[in-house]
Amino acid sequence: MTDQVTAIAESFPSHLQSFLAFDFGQKRTGVASGNRMMRSATPQRTIQAEGEAARFEQVAARLREWQPDALVVGVPFHPDGAPHDNTRRAQKFARQLRGRFNLPVFEVDERYSTTEALAAGAKDADAASACIILEQFLRSIP
Repeated sequence: MTDQVTAIAESFPSHLQSFLAFDFGQKRTGVASGNRMMRSATPQRTIQAEGEAARFEQVAARLREWQPDALVVGVPFHPDGAPHDNTRRAQKFARQLRGRFNLPVFEVDERYSTTEALAAGAKDADAASACIILEQFLRSIP
């Protein structure tokens, strides 16, 4: 178990039950919903928007619709764990979610989620990746 997962497992608040996850992209952001009890995720319609204003308008609509207790954002890294430009973009997106919507936001290492989604035959790789990210997160909490 990684140090990050151990820290989450030891102190994770029990009142956080429902989640919305995002596989951030500059043009397409995959979305999945899920809950702690079922420990599974369901793909939602992918957000297709360029620019922060358009993206956050659609994010706000999803939050109104699903009313999650917390959010999960996939953060990509190189295979060796080194960050890259998309790592920083995803982390910025996570910070903006925290600031704009005042919800807890958890970041999950999402290396290979898109590859896994495509290998499974996903029609919408972005939404399927968001499911993979959320299910990974749900498995890490008690």
